[in-house]
Amino acid sequence: MRFYKLLFLSFLVCVSSCSEPKERVEVIKIEGLQNLIAEDNHQVHLINFWATWCKPCVKEMPQFVDLAENHPEVSISLVSLDYLENLDDKVIPYLDKKEIKLRTLLMDEIDYNLWIDMVDPSWSGAIPATLIIEPATGKRIFLEKEFENGELEEDFQKFTNS
Repeated sequence: MRFYKLLFLSFLVCVSSCSEPKERVEVIKIEGLQNLIAEDNHQVHLINFWATWCKPCVKEMPQFVDLAENHPEVSISLVSLDYLENLDDKVIPYLDKKEIKLRTLLMDEIDYNLWIDMVDPSWSGAIPATLIIEPATGKRIFLEKEFENGELEEDFQKFTNS
């Protein structure tokens, strides 16, 4: 009888793990970043580079949530530069605690020199940093700074109105 209970529990564990939802955070390498930057879904695309250990990044995060709520026509992607081993114990808990539902990716390339020029040749590698792209025209702006209160909305409006 005990054997059947164990067998049944094993079956339940297998079934529940097989039906888990898609990962909360997509892990990408250089090719994934290239695809993200080149993505053309006919929307303005805003890509924010951040990390849970970066206090200015965490401080400005509510502005990205607000922008998403106020501008559903904008595609927003958050690219975490946390280490892969911190995904489950820092990145996902932070997103869940703050109820951040924005598309989130984790860049799993620790040699930043291999890919920061793809984002923008002027980027020193400091975060927070944000890239805004208009796929239809190819227009883009790179902002290597922390957004203060309302500044993200202002910079976004300047970009879309110019």
